[in-house]
Amino acid sequence: MALAIAFYLLAAVTVGAGFGVVSSRNPVHSVLFLILSFFSAAGLFVTMGAEFLAMLLVVVYVGAVAVLFLFVVMMLDVDFAALRQGFARYMPLGGLVAGILAVEMIVVATAAATGGVPKADGPQVHTDASNIETIGRVLYTDYVYFFQAAGLVLLVAMIGAIVLTLRHKPGVRRQSIVDQVARTPKTGMRVVQIKPGQGIEQ
Repeated sequence: MALAIAFYLLAAVTVGAGFGVVSSRNPVHSVLFLILSFFSAAGLFVTMGAEFLAMLLVVVYVGAVAVLFLFVVMMLDVDFAALRQGFARYMPLGGLVAGILAVEMIVVATAAATGGVPKADGPQVHTDASNIETIGRVLYTDYVYFFQAAGLVLLVAMIGAIVLTLRHKPGVRRQSIVDQVARTPKTGMRVVQIKPGQGIEQ
């Protein structure tokens, strides 16, 4: 009973948070809703007994949200002074998201402690392997090509984000690796004779 309540609660919050991500016009609100949806999905993984996937979802994707928000700020050229002044406006929504996350963690912990992990309806493979080892075997054998394709997609996305956010500003000295490697003692050092009371002319 407790697992069923936790499942329906987390599923409803996940769907609602996902709708909030795509419907919010403010990027800060979208990021908060996205974090809420990730935590809710992680709670669903915990109720299914996949605690390793839940940990990955929280550690990896919530950290990736911070990087995503950084790229959004860089691309939109947001005024940081105005963002700091409007910090109080985001406090109610941030407090609401934090409260929902706290309630979800309590519900999931209570359901896992009292109801345990639900049994699957399909055939089960009884093995002594841990959760992490089982996921690794399936991921790197049956789904290895999909895993590599996902890596290539993420690589293309990373390169695209770098290209979109890279700006060359005039007057800024940039590093030239070719010139640094090609330096010799004659070009990299200059011996001067300094007379007393005089400085070095640039």
